[in-house]
Amino acid sequence: MTAETQDIPAYPFDARGVAKRFRHAAIFGALEALGPGEAMRFVNDHDPLPLLAQLDARFGETLQVEYLQRSPAGVIIDFIRLA
Repeated sequence: MTAETQDIPAYPFDARGVAKRFRHAAIFGALEALGPGEAMRFVNDHDPLPLLAQLDARFGETLQVEYLQRSPAGVIIDFIRLA
């Protein structure tokens, strides 16, 4: 179920415009700023598998990950903060 189907706003975060050395810190900060029930729509030029492992370690069950698009050209993921 995506943020759209849950009828919650998905704040856009396009990682392609963030310098690589700041990218993970910016993503962590953006996700920590979300309240329960809010979502961030993440766009990137590649599938961020190492980042997803870091997010799982940091947020665990409080972060839902929903792929909207997954292709060699890039990904779109809804990250939804749960209560």
